[in-house]
Amino acid sequence: MKQDDITILREIQRNTQMAMTTIDTLLDKTEDDDFTLKLSRQSIGYAKIHNDAVERLIEGQSGTYRSNQITDLALRGSLHMGTMLNISTSHMAEMMIQGSNRGMTRMYKTVKHNALAQDRSVELAQELMDFEAKSIEQMKEYL
Repeated sequence: MKQDDITILREIQRNTQMAMTTIDTLLDKTEDDDFTLKLSRQSIGYAKIHNDAVERLIEGQSGTYRSNQITDLALRGSLHMGTMLNISTSHMAEMMIQGSNRGMTRMYKTVKHNALAQDRSVELAQELMDFEAKSIEQMKEYL
């Protein structure tokens, strides 16, 4: 497996892991059943893409992305601070939109800077970016 493919697949893993951690943290704070259902479905979608990236890395006998506890703790802390004074569904939807936008931008840059990657890795990256765009549209309903 080429290094470009490994880089893209690890970025997919990192991106989806952050999304699932964000959703997990926000689910504890929301009281809107419809919003909770949407977030749960998004988490399942991120998990599927995450697992596809892991499987491809394992097939290629490459190491997977491993988040460190400090990064995870910082993300959770940031989410708790962001919802300390405002736990409205609108605010949480806005946080999800901002996170998805950052994830899409980073994924796009990763693909662009790893032009030697094979189609399979790029297709999965595109699937993630399409999923992020769809998630943003779903979250706009709650603004």
